[in-house]
Amino acid sequence: MNRKPHQERTFVILKPDTVQRGLVGEVIKRFERTGLKFTAMKMFVPTEAQLQIHYNKDEEWFLKKGNRIIEDLTAHNLPVDKEPIEYGRDIIRTIVSYMTAAPVIGVVLEGNQAVGVVTKLVGTTEPSSSDVGTIRGDYTVDSYGHSSFENRAVRNLIHCSESPEEAEREIALWFTENEVMDYVTAQERIMYDVNFDGKPE
Repeated sequence: MNRKPHQERTFVILKPDTVQRGLVGEVIKRFERTGLKFTAMKMFVPTEAQLQIHYNKDEEWFLKKGNRIIEDLTAHNLPVDKEPIEYGRDIIRTIVSYMTAAPVIGVVLEGNQAVGVVTKLVGTTEPSSSDVGTIRGDYTVDSYGHSSFENRAVRNLIHCSESPEEAEREIALWFTENEVMDYVTAQERIMYDVNFDGKPE
C-alpha cells in the first residue's frame, strides 16, 4: 500500500513496568494528545521466539553494547568475567526474561511523522538521561548503570520503532492484517482535510 504522509505507522510496546505500575492510561493520553490515531491495540505475553525475531540484533550490536557494560562494571569496581560480545548477548537474554514475565500492550499508531513523534514523546532509551516532559523522563529513574549492576533489563517503560521500515516489520510480527483497523477520525479531517472514506476533500 502506498501510504500518504499522514498514514505513516509506528509500533509501540507498553512494557511490563508500564502495565504493572498503572501507567497505561497516562501513556495513551500522551500519544492521543499529539493527534496520532490508534489503529490497533492488544494485551499479550510475548514468547521468547517472538522477542528474538523482534529485537533482531547482530554481532556488531552485541559487541558495542557489551563494551559499554564492561565500562559500567569497571566504573563500579566490579569484576569483568566474560567477553564483551557475551555481555551484549546477555542484554537480549535479560530483556526476554523480563518481557515474558508479565503482560504487555502492543499498539499501532498512525499519523504524520508517527515514528518521530512517538520517539520524541518517549525520550531516550536510558531513562536517567531522558528530558523532563518525555514519558521516560517523567515516569522512571532507572539507568543502564543500575541495570548492569543488577544484571537485569533496564526498566524504561516502552519500546518504539526507530524507523517506518522497522515499524512495518514489527507490526507484521505482532498483529495480523485483520487486527489493524482502517478508519478516519474527525481529527484527521481537521488536520489533513480528508473525508471519512480516507480520500482528500
